[in-house]
Amino acid sequence: MNKVPSWIWIVSIAVFALMILMSTQLTNQSSKTTIAYSEFKQLISDGSVKEVVLEGEDAKAELKKAMAFGDKSAATNVVSTILPAGGDTELIPLLNQHDVVIWNLPSESGNSWLLSLLPWIIFIGIYFFIMRRMQGNLMDRFGGRNSGDFLVGSAKQEEKAGRRVTFDDVAGQESAKQEVAELVDFLKHPKTYENLGAETPHGVLLVGPPGTGKTLLARALAGEAGVNFFNISASEFIEMFVGVGASRVRKMFDEAKKRAPSIIFIDELDAVGRVRGTGLGGGNDEREQTLNQILSEMDGFTGHETVIVLAATNRPDVLDPALLRPGRFDRHVTLELPDKAARKAILEVHTRNVPIAKDVDLNTVAASCPGFSGADLKNLVNEAAIAAARDGTSEVSMHHFDEMRDKIIMGTVRTLAIQPDEHHRLAVHEAGHTAVANFLPNADPLYKVTIIPRGRSLGGTHLLPTEERNTLSEEYLHDRLAVSLAGRCAEKIFLGSVSSGADDDIKTATQLARAMVSRWGMSEDIGPIDVRQSEEHPFLGREIAQPRRFSEDMSSKVDEAVSKLLREAEDRGREIIIKHRAQIEQLIIRLEADETVNRDTIEAILGQNIVKTGTA
Repeated sequence: MNKVPSWIWIVSIAVFALMILMSTQLTNQSSKTTIAYSEFKQLISDGSVKEVVLEGEDAKAELKKAMAFGDKSAATNVVSTILPAGGDTELIPLLNQHDVVIWNLPSESGNSWLLSLLPWIIFIGIYFFIMRRMQGNLMDRFGGRNSGDFLVGSAKQEEKAGRRVTFDDVAGQESAKQEVAELVDFLKHPKTYENLGAETPHGVLLVGPPGTGKTLLARALAGEAGVNFFNISASEFIEMFVGVGASRVRKMFDEAKKRAPSIIFIDELDAVGRVRGTGLGGGNDEREQTLNQILSEMDGFTGHETVIVLAATNRPDVLDPALLRPGRFDRHVTLELPDKAARKAILEVHTRNVPIAKDVDLNTVAASCPGFSGADLKNLVNEAAIAAARDGTSEVSMHHFDEMRDKIIMGTVRTLAIQPDEHHRLAVHEAGHTAVANFLPNADPLYKVTIIPRGRSLGGTHLLPTEERNTLSEEYLHDRLAVSLAGRCAEKIFLGSVSSGADDDIKTATQLARAMVSRWGMSEDIGPIDVRQSEEHPFLGREIAQPRRFSEDMSSKVDEAVSKLLREAEDRGREIIIKHRAQIEQLIIRLEADETVNRDTIEAILGQNIVKTGTA
């Protein structure tokens, strides 16, 4: 609720006090006793009148009468009377005879009634002023729009500000860009398709993980076609007032049809497009009304209106089937996380206006960022530029990219009071990961190893894939398990005990081993059967629990198979560490001294892996 300014309350109290004062005065005036004119003259004759005020046709006399308490105590009273028509020639001599003070005032102008209403007029005026201010504050909560704009929403505002976005600004999504680029010709030359009986696609659904450029692709389509672009988030349809969402949908589509050719872009469609009938009452009914209106409007296209509806979501699994059928969203365009070549192209776009030092290799930067989305890469370039400005340099160097990459992945460097024995254990742990990764032929090549605490991690061994993997071979996965458990093995061999530092390693290895057994059929004991307990979401990168579809006996066998894979991986890592113990000890000493060791130094200490280098 909006707070009324304090000065409004002060003015209101002052006006209220003035009203009470004026009302009291009017009440006092109205309480004066009116007597007959003959009685008035008799009071003058009796000497009871002290003063007389003659005002128009009225006469007011101030009387002084003796009270019952004694002659020394007297009270003053005011009485009034109406003079005879034409006046009384005897009145003035009578007043002079009894030494009465005479006051003669001009007659009232006849507007006393206006004066009596003045307090109420002021009060009503202030009331309406406060109401308008409160209404203005309420509209400010909805973006400073009046009631008409509120029903339309922000989609009414056509996007024109800033430089026009084109397909040149979209990198790393070539296949998606090609599918969307076909719509440009529809928008530029609609008559060509009308003559052939072709209809403009009603809707295009952009699907992909967050940060892959769905909104950017929609803006680029509008920029290439040079048409009106209406951008709104689906959450803006849902407001506290029932029916606003459906009204906004109608007005938005009407406006787009008037300004055709045009594009309507609805971001985060899943906010209103979820499957209907999943809730009871309340805001859910409002959401379903909005969805029904969207479906109705998309059905209302005649086929010759050059209006294309684009929508973006990273949750296509929850959308209502009615949205996905032909005639609504005819095309589904999937945007994937960029591969190495795509990441380099994206970096080139975002570094156009960034002064880069000669030592910066965008190929290396792109290779060191597997799993980064377009938004992540933009953030990396921005953070590197901020770091360069903080260092007072005029160019962004490779050091800034490496530092900000580590910050994004693992967090900011922490200052911790680490005891010498704990510092040594960290070096042993990370040296174990590094050695096993170096000597296993199918593990990813090493990039660097560090024992500098970052974020929630006390250290890390960074592996740098030399190529993108679309499928994971069984040999590669077995080597990944061995690398994950190698830190724990090194602690046990060199220190005789293990620590809680292997918590995340064991968690990661267990998840990978369970996927190998329950999803990918990589266990001889279980075979090719799907016995997973959860379903991984394709875009959110997390698992969604699902009912178990197998017996308790099968569940026990899965657990045994997972345990077997983990123990085999641990044994492989232990063999490598024991075999190369002397070299690992040298790496531990170097890690404790420098805290960060790069690939060249690692290979100089441990020896270069000939098999891996030859296949990289």
